[in-house]
Amino acid sequence: MVKVLIVIPPYDFNDKQLVIITSILLKAGAQVMIANSTGQPAKGERGSIVTPNADFYHLSTIDFNGIIFIGGVGSVAYDHNRRALQLAKEFYDAGKVVAAIGLSPTILANAHILNGKRATARPTERDVINGVGLYTGAPVETDGNIITALSTGFSQEFTETILKALKR
Repeated sequence: MVKVLIVIPPYDFNDKQLVIITSILLKAGAQVMIANSTGQPAKGERGSIVTPNADFYHLSTIDFNGIIFIGGVGSVAYDHNRRALQLAKEFYDAGKVVAAIGLSPTILANAHILNGKRATARPTERDVINGVGLYTGAPVETDGNIITALSTGFSQEFTETILKALKR
């Protein structure tokens, strides 16, 4: 069974991304764990409250096939969070799927796993991504085991791409 770790910002996560991505994964039979840096309930940009299953400080890549970073303005909390960056790098180094959408691909850039890689994100993140990789602006971009998406509007295509990669 495929097990996916979804990391949400500790505040102001993108509610729609989380709902769409989680529902598609669950319908496909994946096990999903939601985590954040605090383990405490987080409020989304649209007001939904999500209580994570765990804080990410006590999780290991061994237990999962992939990781997805949800966007939203609160994702900046992880741009320089040592554990968030370490998780991205550990999943990447283990050859597991590392995915990020919207504003969160910046986390992957700061984890130094986008070096020389193609990636997409909100246009506001172009300079950060171009600092280490190649910003494409594509709806969904795959380069090796890294999958990124431009915005919420591409959540379904993003998740379907993740599922295909997880089945390989």
